[in-house]
Amino acid sequence: MGLTYATLRLTNLFNRQNVQVSALVDTGATFMCVTEEIALQLGFDISEVGQQMITLADGHQRKVPKIAPIEIAFGNRTYVTEAVVLGNEPLLGVIPMEAMDLIVDPRQQTLIVNPQHPNYPVALAK
Repeated sequence: MGLTYATLRLTNLFNRQNVQVSALVDTGATFMCVTEEIALQLGFDISEVGQQMITLADGHQRKVPKIAPIEIAFGNRTYVTEAVVLGNEPLLGVIPMEAMDLIVDPRQQTLIVNPQHPNYPVALAK
């Protein structure tokens, strides 16, 4: 197995600016994470947005900027959420993946729409 990347369209719902990104699909991450450059391309001033306390993989906690509302689009799926500004590449975490009913195909190293629900996302409520 290797790394899985997916092409996503991110849209700032306030000003409708959007950007296409290649995001690392990270089942160990919780949120959508974007770089400072992507946040700026979407029209956010990260000095004027809210903050989110996060725990990094090494256990350290850090307060980072949080941008919202953004829409994430993949295939025939979209999800409106917030993203944290962190790191040097965008990461697609499990909350947006679950909300859009997407799964990782490890053999093909791709992100796909859940084949059990090809036309619309289905989320667990339990």
